[in-house]
Amino acid sequence: MAMAVTKQTLIGEMLRMDIGIASILMAAGMHCVGCPSSAMESLEEACMVHGMNADAVLAEINKYLANK
Repeated sequence: MAMAVTKQTLIGEMLRMDIGIASILMAAGMHCVGCPSSAMESLEEACMVHGMNADAVLAEINKYLANK
């Protein structure tokens, strides 16, 4: 069964799921993935703070996970 995330998944949970997700987040412009406070933000919250499209980032992450 493939792993998948939602907009409500916490950044810390995603990184524990697969550290490769950090590269996707950083490429999208979210360079603070190592910050302790980011670990407790949902993907949706983090995207909102950074002015990013949460649906687009979510699609990239789930595409990456599906192809593993």
